[in-house]
Amino acid sequence: MTAKEILIIQHIAAERAGTIERYLEVNKMPFRYIKLHESEALPEKMDNIRAVVVMGGPMNVYQEKEFPFLVKENLFIKKIIEKGIPYFGICLGAQLLAKALGARVMKAKAPEIGWDRISLSEAGAQSPLFQGLGKSELKVLQWHQDTFDIPRSAVHLASSEAVPNQAFCFQNRFYGLQFHVEVTRPMLEEWFKPSGELEKILKEYDGYQKDLTAITEIIYKNFFKKSLSAARLFFN
Repeated sequence: MTAKEILIIQHIAAERAGTIERYLEVNKMPFRYIKLHESEALPEKMDNIRAVVVMGGPMNVYQEKEFPFLVKENLFIKKIIEKGIPYFGICLGAQLLAKALGARVMKAKAPEIGWDRISLSEAGAQSPLFQGLGKSELKVLQWHQDTFDIPRSAVHLASSEAVPNQAFCFQNRFYGLQFHVEVTRPMLEEWFKPSGELEKILKEYDGYQKDLTAITEIIYKNFFKKSLSAARLFFN
């Protein structure tokens, strides 16, 4: 019998899974990438998928003519939801989840780029994803222009001053985070080198890296253990 695996959907080369990938390797959880930017196909059969992690990208969910793979990806995510396979979406991945659940995705009042703080809602502080953090405010890396409405029957988990909808969950199994928790120093170097903000971004990262690692370890453990357990899927 083929071992079940984590599926990581990637939209551009620069936006890999970063510390998520590292967590899966350390915990010996099988995973593989589907690189949509290299025309790799999404799987038709889902029997061997334990969970789906969907990364960010510069495209918008409504740019389906420019990026035709978004059409198939939207249908794939709807099937994931139908089958109850745990989902963890970051940035574009969160927007795609919102769209698949019938919510509106649109331009935010202003873009968010760089380090910023988000506040957990009361429901967010009690959410299985954020349990054990011991704090109601998190410092996170932002890079987006779009935002989304919270889907019907989903739970609002976090907000920022500029963009109120920063995170949500649906059925404690499908999570969308507008911000980036997965970033590593090499990723930041690649993303911000052309912007002129690299030195500032890296200085903040270096001072925060230890705390960020502790936060992401808790979040990843919560998702990959609790969400999979809720879906009756176990790592054996």
